[in-house]
Amino acid sequence: MQLLIDMLTHFPRIKRHLRSIYDFFQGLPPVSYSGISKKLIQECVGKPDPTILEIGCNDGSHTLWFLQIFKNPKVYCFEPDPRAATRFKQKVGQHPNLQLFEIALSDLNGEIEFYQSGGHKNEQEAEMMPDGWDLSGSIRKPKDHLVSHPWIKFDRAITVKTVTLDDWCEEHEIESIDFIWMDVQGAELDIFRGGKKALKKTRFLYTEYSYREIYEGQATIGKLLKYLNNFQILVRYPGDVLLTNKQLEFAPHKAL
Repeated sequence: MQLLIDMLTHFPRIKRHLRSIYDFFQGLPPVSYSGISKKLIQECVGKPDPTILEIGCNDGSHTLWFLQIFKNPKVYCFEPDPRAATRFKQKVGQHPNLQLFEIALSDLNGEIEFYQSGGHKNEQEAEMMPDGWDLSGSIRKPKDHLVSHPWIKFDRAITVKTVTLDDWCEEHEIESIDFIWMDVQGAELDIFRGGKKALKKTRFLYTEYSYREIYEGQATIGKLLKYLNNFQILVRYPGDVLLTNKQLEFAPHKAL
């Protein structure tokens, strides 16, 4: 088995071909390697004043996308890692169209352990993130991540506030959601379980997926899609997927 793993690591074309065969029998559409674009998001949403939730916003790089491509959006950002939240405030600053919530979303209300990532791959990243690599932290304990990216360390866990997506929406009177952008490092299903009502009124959802447990208990793409039975794939990327709610009549695109 280890020999097979080593072979696939050194021959990515073979790995890609075998994965394509697996995807075909799982009923998954081909992968697009172009990457999601601002234009596609704008075309999907199709309105100047959308309600957008960015769950796992880190330093706000994609937050700036939403502020650039929409005239008057309402952007709600969530980031539980205080290091990333600090970088977000420095990079994005204050804006009348956005709010930052320094909490984690999950399937429970209260407090939860958050596994902070750290380490540096090179000097450039050390200059960008002097407090350590903060893009891989999760409420899920790292598993295969420790093998695939050994330079990323998880030497510290902190306690953060957590709330369910449904309760947050009720508290903030969110009646509909045009777009959810999720980057939560293996905690996707936790958020979905705590957001059953919210997902029913969400038009588009963009999230990471995996074929294995990069984090303990992480759901595979098959399990995520089975849980999100109201959604269908619009575009699938190498590690992310754009979904549209097939029960909302104003979702303008057909699955590709």
